Amino acid sequence: MTQHYRLLTKEEIARLEAQHCIASDWSGVEVADDFHTDYIHHTRFSGKVRLGVFEKEFTLAGGMAKHSGVYYATLHNVTVGDNCYIENVKNYIANYEIGHDTFIENVDIILVDCHSRFGNGVEVSVLNETGGREVIIHDRLSAHQAYIMALYRHRPVLIEKMRKIIESYAESHASDTGTIGSHVMIVNAGYIKNVRIGDYCQIEGAGRLKNGSINSNEHAPVHIGYGVICDDFIISSGSHVEDGTMLTRCFVGQACHLGHTYSASDSLFFSNCQEENGEACAIFAGPFTVTHHKSTLLIAGMFSFMNAGSGSNQSNHMYKLGPIHQGALERGAKTTSDSYILWPARIGAFSLVMGRHVTHPDTSNLPFSYLIEEKNTTYLVPGVNLRSVGTIRDAQKWPKRDQRKDPNRLDQINYNLLSPYTIQKMMIGRQILKELARVSGETSEIYSYQSAKIKNSALNKGIKFYETAIHKFLGNSVIKRLEAIRFASDEEIRARLIPDTPIGTGEWVDIS
Repeated sequence: MTQHYRLLTKEEIARLEAQHCIASDWSGVEVADDFHTDYIHHTRFSGKVRLGVFEKEFTLAGGMAKHSGVYYATLHNVTVGDNCYIENVKNYIANYEIGHDTFIENVDIILVDCHSRFGNGVEVSVLNETGGREVIIHDRLSAHQAYIMALYRHRPVLIEKMRKIIESYAESHASDTGTIGSHVMIVNAGYIKNVRIGDYCQIEGAGRLKNGSINSNEHAPVHIGYGVICDDFIISSGSHVEDGTMLTRCFVGQACHLGHTYSASDSLFFSNCQEENGEACAIFAGPFTVTHHKSTLLIAGMFSFMNAGSGSNQSNHMYKLGPIHQGALERGAKTTSDSYILWPARIGAFSLVMGRHVTHPDTSNLPFSYLIEEKNTTYLVPGVNLRSVGTIRDAQKWPKRDQRKDPNRLDQINYNLLSPYTIQKMMIGRQILKELARVSGETSEIYSYQSAKIKNSALNKGIKFYETAIHKFLGNSVIKRLEAIRFASDEEIRARLIPDTPIGTGEWVDIS
C-alpha cells in the first residue's frame, strides 16, 4: 500500500486535462511515486485527493477484464489505494479512505457528511418497545453482554458503567472520514452514507445503507445483496443480508443469514441466526434462532436455539396498555404452525408450543414439555420432549451448523442438552409435580399449575422422565470425575467425589 505521496507535475496535469479530468485546485491532488495518468478519465477532483498506482487488471465473471483506474467519477476528500477500479459514480464519493484492490462500479453516492460513529452507540429498544431495556450496539457486542444490559436493570450501577465503556468505545471509533477496506466490491448500489465497510466485503445492488458498520474480513467476508435497506445497524463478520431485507436499529451477529424480504426493527440477532420472509420487532434472537415463513411475526421476545413455525405470532400489548409486555422462550423451544402466545409468558427450555395460549403461563421450571391448547385451555405435558428423537437430533445438529469462520468469535456458545442449568430446572420441576400430586391428591384427574392444566397420567410420566434425565446426567458427571484415576479403596473414591470448589453452587442462569 502506497505510503508516500507527491504533487502532480505540469505534464501529468496537462495529460489528465486532455483525458477530460478537472480539479477545483490541482495542488489538492497528490499521487504515489510510481503514478501514471493512463487510467484516469472523465474524473472531477475536489478537496484533498490522494491516488495510488493502477497496475493490475480485474477479471470479472464471464471472463471480462477491466484495468484498475478511475473513470467517470467525482472524488471529494478521498484517498484511493493501489490498484482500485472506480467507474460510473453518478453523484460523488466524499470523505472516504479506500483500501487497495477494491472494485467500485455503478453506484449512486458514497459519503460521510458528519462526525459519525458508524452505528456504534445506537440504542436498540429490545423486548420493551416503549424503552427501559435498551441495548447499546457496538462492533464487539456479544449475546451475553446484551443479555446483561437488557435484563439486569435492577443493577443500575453495573448498567451505567457498561454504558460508559460502550460510549467511550463508540467515541474512539468516530470520525469525519469513512473507510472502505481492501478487496471490497461495491456494484450497482444506491445510497451509502456514513458506513464503514471492512475488507473483502461484497455489496451488490443494495438500495440504501445509512449509519452503520459492516465488519467484514478476509476470514469471514460479508455479502449485502439486492434491494437491501439498512439504517442504524451493525453487521458482523461472515453474515449475509440478501434480497430486499430491511433493517432499522438492528445488530446482526456473526454468520447470520437474513433474506427473502425479511424486515426487522429494534432487534438483535446473534451467531448463526437464519431469518427469512417474516418480520421481527424488538426481539432478542440468541444464537441459532431460525424463522423461515412469510406469515411469522416474532415480537418482544427472547429466543435462542429456536425454530418458529409458519404463522407463529405473539402479542405484547394486551390491547390496553400499549406494547409494554415481553416474554421468553428459553433455549431450544419450538413453535408449531399458527401458534400464538399472549405476553407476558415464559416457556421452559426445549419445549414445544402448539395452539393459542392467552393465560400467561410460566413453565420455566418444567423444561422439555409440550404446551397444547384444547378448547381455549392450556394443557401442559411435562418432560415428554426428553423421549423425542427430534430433541437429540437438534442437540447434535447445532454444533455442525456453526458457520463462523472468523477466528475471533464474539459469542461463547454452550451446546449441551443436559447441563447444570436444565438439570437444576428438572430437579425443581420434579419437586413441583410431586407437590401437586400431594396437595391435590394422587387420584385427581386434572392438576392446575401456572394457569395450565396437567393430566394425571402426564404428571406421573413427567416425574419419571425427569428422574431418568437427572440420573443420566449425574451418572455421566460422576464417571467424568473418576475417569483416568486408579483407586485403592472406596474411601478414595468418596474423597474424590467431595466438591473442591464453591463454583457451581446456587442458581444457574442461561445468559443467552
